[in-house]
This record gives sequence, C-alpha cells and structure tokens, in this order.
Amino acid sequence: MRYPILALMAVVMTAGVAAGSTSAAAQAALTGPPTDEGPFISENNAAMDKMMAGMAVKPTGDVDADFAAMMIPHHQGAIDMALAELRHGKNEQLRRIAQEIIVDQQQEIAAMHLALGQPLPPSTAAPTQVRPQPPAKDAPAPLMQRHMPMNMKEDESR
Repeated sequence: MRYPILALMAVVMTAGVAAGSTSAAAQAALTGPPTDEGPFISENNAAMDKMMAGMAVKPTGDVDADFAAMMIPHHQGAIDMALAELRHGKNEQLRRIAQEIIVDQQQEIAAMHLALGQPLPPSTAAPTQVRPQPPAKDAPAPLMQRHMPMNMKEDESR
C-alpha cells in the first residue's frame, strides 16, 4: 500500500466507531473546549448563510449592477456579524470596531445604491447599541443623579 499512515488512520477511526463512543479527551480534541459561545456561533452562522445566499446572483450583463448586487449582501453580512459581536462580545476594542463596521458598511451600501441611481434603503438608526443591561445593585448612580442637588427630587429635574 502506498499510504500506510492513511490505512492506519482508517483502522483506528473504524475501531473507535466500532467501540461505541470516544473518550471525553478524544471528544474534546475533536470539538474544542466547552464554551458559552453557542448563541454567537448560531447568529454568526446565520449571518454567513444569509450573506452567501444573497451573494449568489445571476449575472445580468451589467458588471456594475452585478458588483453591487453581490457586495450589498456581503456588507450586510458584515453588519450582522458585527451585531453578534456587540450582543455577545466582551472585548471593548472589538466591540468598538464592530460599531465602526456597522456604520461604515451601512454608508457603503447607501453609496452603492446611489451610484446605480437606485433608491436608498429606508433610513434607520445605526444598530450599534444593544439593549441596556439593568445596572448592578452596587453600581454607582448615573452621572446626572450624582450631580443633582440633594434637595432636588428626581421629577423636579425634568
């Protein structure tokens, strides 16, 4: 046999399947360490699937229109992935980059529509903010409340 290593690997894999289940260490080596990133992975995969489907355009004979037709879903995919980072990521630098990606990609989508004489997509706020989390019990008061005179009630400040 020309490839004895491949034959050996096939025997080992077949033996493992025949034995029923793999060890926890072998399973961890195959799947990686357990994490809580399931929701992120799910959202990211959905964004990628949507993007790839959107980019599969039938050529029209107009290179410019075809380019935009492929790039717009590509940019929207970047927006969707950046939103997943904002929802689930913890690194503030990457979260800031994700916010910038959202704004930049929205602007480029609008520019492509304009370049082709197409109407702009409906105007919406940049989705860079995720739902605010309730403050922790021991979190400091918001800045405005901390600088409010002690004798001023909250509804008087409005």
